Amino acid sequence: MLSIKEVKKRTGVTVRTLRYYDQIGLLPPADKTEGGHRLYGEKELIKLQEIQFLKSLGFSLHEIKEMLSNERDWEECLQDQLDYVSNEKRKLEQMEVTLQGLLNGMSIDGHVDLLKVQHLIQLYTKDPRGREVYRKQIFNESEMELLKLLPNVNRTDPDTLEWVSLLGQVKKNMNKGAAAPQVQKIIRRMFEKQEESFGDNDEFLDKLWEIRKSPEKSQKAGFYPIETEVLDFLEEASHIYSKKRQGDSR
Repeated sequence: MLSIKEVKKRTGVTVRTLRYYDQIGLLPPADKTEGGHRLYGEKELIKLQEIQFLKSLGFSLHEIKEMLSNERDWEECLQDQLDYVSNEKRKLEQMEVTLQGLLNGMSIDGHVDLLKVQHLIQLYTKDPRGREVYRKQIFNESEMELLKLLPNVNRTDPDTLEWVSLLGQVKKNMNKGAAAPQVQKIIRRMFEKQEESFGDNDEFLDKLWEIRKSPEKSQKAGFYPIETEVLDFLEEASHIYSKKRQGDSR
């Protein structure tokens, strides 16, 4: 037999916890000394390990007591807990997406716009089927595959992070003018990335830009919202860059 202090040394469970388990009838000691000190045997140690394991799976002490006393069906308990964990996992994944969207939004805008983030959450979670139907009305099958290459503000892949950085740099340098060397350098990299991802699919890119220029169409397609003035600036800067590139190639 082991004293309560010896059980603590062997298992790491505190004396206070062991006393509480006894009080609620979860883990009564095997015996007590004449002085009233609790004593535990091998059977109690095994049960304590079972309690700690079930706790690690998220079960409450009340549920554990019922399960170990066979008052509840184990299969039902395990399925209920799995459903709960799966639901919590989905919540955590959504929180992760939201937090990443906040961080990427800060990279683009330089500050946190909570209303914009709220809009993004609604944008990506509301009626995904309707968004898919709308996209298929505009893009053919091969273009739908190209859409998967678009950056997503809620992701952390290197391609998305570079697009986020480039857009943030554009916004920071808009006051310098569309023809400024700093802006043209950013635009050049945007063109390079566009060619890397989409090649010479000009028809697809034209459709994409037409949707992007319309806030309503952009929202229906589920695209990250970009302010009209920023889009106008990008269009002007891109026109300057294209003109210069055509001149250089002559």
